[in-house]
Amino acid sequence: MKKRKGSYTLPSLTLIACLSCATLTGCNSNPDQSGQDLSEQEVNTVEIKSEPFGTAPNGQQVQLYTLTNANGMTVKITNYGAIVTSIQTPDRDGNMGEVALGFDNIDGYVPNDPHFGGIVGRYANRIAKGKFTLDGQEYTLAVNDKPNHLHGGITGFDRVVWQAEPLQKQNAIRLTYVSKDGEEGYPGNLTVVVTYTLTGFNALKIDYEATTDKATPVNLTNHSYFNLSAGKEEDILHHIVTIHADQFTATDKTLIPTGELASVKDTPYDFTTPTRVGDRIENLQGYGYDLNYVVRNGGDKLVHAATVEDPSTGRVMHVQTTQPGIQFYTAYHLDGTLTGHNNTTYNRYAGLCLEAQHFPDSPNQESFPSTILKPGEKYSETTVYKFEVKE
Repeated sequence: MKKRKGSYTLPSLTLIACLSCATLTGCNSNPDQSGQDLSEQEVNTVEIKSEPFGTAPNGQQVQLYTLTNANGMTVKITNYGAIVTSIQTPDRDGNMGEVALGFDNIDGYVPNDPHFGGIVGRYANRIAKGKFTLDGQEYTLAVNDKPNHLHGGITGFDRVVWQAEPLQKQNAIRLTYVSKDGEEGYPGNLTVVVTYTLTGFNALKIDYEATTDKATPVNLTNHSYFNLSAGKEEDILHHIVTIHADQFTATDKTLIPTGELASVKDTPYDFTTPTRVGDRIENLQGYGYDLNYVVRNGGDKLVHAATVEDPSTGRVMHVQTTQPGIQFYTAYHLDGTLTGHNNTTYNRYAGLCLEAQHFPDSPNQESFPSTILKPGEKYSETTVYKFEVKE
């Protein structure tokens, strides 16, 4: 994980040449493959709105913040769990629609939602049997996804209250959380800062930073579920996905990596060319995707990891990240018991996730990129979700 290098900086950012990307119709294009940041923004003067969102389980009042850009795109974020509750973007006709699964108040997120839109950590994804050894000491974590530890445990980062600071000039929200030594079994006092920025080019940019006073595993991601049809389609089986990855981390039946980086070639996991989500899904165990891809040239600089297109509305979402992996999940565990935005019932395949991250179970896999953050080092990762339309 390149954040181990204390002097690491992100690659220099260049302005998008296609100025029409700042319009509602966006840039009907292929994104830059070399690592150019597609989120570079113009100055945005739209006021950041703040309103009450409810009461957290610990009794704290939480707020909902609305970011709006000059194109009318909106992103709503609450300081409970640093959750992205809503993303509204235009379709090919300029009509705004809700493309993120979520709820209109905090009650939907407490206590057992499927991590809609939250920042999950201290360790996103799974750690085998809830155990790892670091500097000769074994640590035991909660087993909340039998027989493994998942997304930081029983009370992960998406189920705590963060300190929020609106950044008006950047059209951004900075959220800070201090995870104390021993929380959910992890060592070290970890200070986490996540900054969400809505750019003038219809991109949601997420910058992650963290420091610690004791060596600890760190793996942060955003767990948003997307349906680019904004209610026009009940599921994402007709969405067309491209993932720039030639390998994935092969797993056992409990979704713990075996250590093998397997080729996607000639498997149902191959999305190296644009492919409908539903074309091969019945060939999969559990009839759904839930696996970590090894991003091509990932883990060093900002690269283009994935693209999702909804033919019914023309919406397109590009994902860029500095992370080495991206988890593709098609929400096959949703069962119709949750109702969210616009009274939408969230059934199986209601959304898809593209969670930029390090590999699952890295603390127990020496061959994987390290996720151990040490005192004096700085964790630094960036992921960008950029929205466009295709005629």
